[in-house]
Amino acid sequence: MATAAVADGYTVGVVGATGAVGEEIVSVLSRRGFPVKQLKLFSSARSAGKVKNTPLGDITIQEFSVPEARSCDYVFLAVDGDFAKEYAPQITQDNGPVVIDNSSAWRMDPDVPLVVPEINIAAAKGKKLIANPNCTTSIALMALYPLHKEFGVKKCIVSTYQAASGAGAPGMQELLDETKKYVTTGELPSNKVFAHPLPLNVIPHIDKFQDNMYTKEEMKVTWESRKIMGLPDLRVSCTSVRIPTLRAHSESITIETEKPVSADRAREVLRAAPGVKVVDDPLNNQYPMPLTATGAFDVEVGRIRANDVFGDCGLDFFVCGDQLLRGAALNAVLIAEALVKQTA
Repeated sequence: MATAAVADGYTVGVVGATGAVGEEIVSVLSRRGFPVKQLKLFSSARSAGKVKNTPLGDITIQEFSVPEARSCDYVFLAVDGDFAKEYAPQITQDNGPVVIDNSSAWRMDPDVPLVVPEINIAAAKGKKLIANPNCTTSIALMALYPLHKEFGVKKCIVSTYQAASGAGAPGMQELLDETKKYVTTGELPSNKVFAHPLPLNVIPHIDKFQDNMYTKEEMKVTWESRKIMGLPDLRVSCTSVRIPTLRAHSESITIETEKPVSADRAREVLRAAPGVKVVDDPLNNQYPMPLTATGAFDVEVGRIRANDVFGDCGLDFFVCGDQLLRGAALNAVLIAEALVKQTA
């Protein structure tokens, strides 16, 4: 199998290539000029044999098989956790290709690095299986981590406002279809993908409720932030809400810091942080929004202000990031780019 760099690029496989994240991975590979020698697209038997037009050319979709995946240098998994749990070890075994998994299957495995490249890419060195974080976690940490380095984060309270894209292509389509139905016929929206109708509504329920009455989506922010930042005792509380936007997640974040923090200094720190765009001019109606964050690689951060509860050691801010890019496809491709540099 191919595991080493070649002069004219790499063989790259995308498993789940017809889904929303899989399609974005292919787009990001092209947009960032990743050195792709050959692109292999894998999907179910239903899609196998179809020709897919991509920015990297017309590619015939293949039905997934372990031998074909193992012929790649890098494999991106944009599939569910059960699939990843079963097949990732088979793909990587015996010095197989690097697998970057977008599901939750391996994120909390102590032997698998959970990586945001701007924070902890060193954890991925020499590893064959690497986990991509949950979308809300990676978007939040783009702002949280540089602030932690400067001021030290003791406590973090997060409220998320998550787009339909978090439920993949079916969720996005349900939002569009049900909104159109209401506008054209006046019939109240219905639901199959979400727990309740999403148009004209917000749903404070994403993923399954846990014994502590937080949802799994909310706990992912706690568990994953601790692992990525190397802060096992970081105190995090999250409330996750689904809202009727198409893509790009928003998050309201409050932190208590170890050192005194000011809004002006926080802006300076965030402006210098890679992958962050400070959009913070409220008097001119400039602040992060899903409409402006959609399609952008950088996470927008704004509404930066002192927190009245925590005094000199408190800060409030608002972030928006494209769930399919920073929260999934972009982060995965950035991991691959960094690994290429490590082996160059």
